[in-house]
Amino acid sequence: MPPDFRAMLRGASLRVTGPRLAVLDAVHEHAHADTDTVIQRVRADLPTVSHQAVYDVLRALTVAGLVRRIQPAGSVARYEARVGDNHHHVVCRDCGRIDDVDCAVGQPPCLTASDDHGFTVEEAEVIYWGRCPDCASPSRVSTDQP
Repeated sequence: MPPDFRAMLRGASLRVTGPRLAVLDAVHEHAHADTDTVIQRVRADLPTVSHQAVYDVLRALTVAGLVRRIQPAGSVARYEARVGDNHHHVVCRDCGRIDDVDCAVGQPPCLTASDDHGFTVEEAEVIYWGRCPDCASPSRVSTDQP
């Protein structure tokens, strides 16, 4: 069953508007979407919506905790619907593919700061870097080599 975006917005004390519904739908349909992807998807339903309106909605949804903004080094901001579980990400160095990784298992040194400097730590963000299966395949590696 698809999420009830209207209830989500109301639950976050946000007005239900066409652009907000369209942005939520775009982020739920396209995991780790960049802003351009969200704008294109929203404009498929609402052709006259402005770039600024989408940016404003993304900001409001992020502040409300309905979407999460991530920005791996060297990448544009990305948005995802998976919120509230402190999951991490794996990023392909070659193609930029991003996938979710559940919280570290075993000894989780990434989740406990050696010195929190008095902060109350609420979240840890870990990004694993490597090559996705497509980019790491032997056929891809051999054809990319000079």
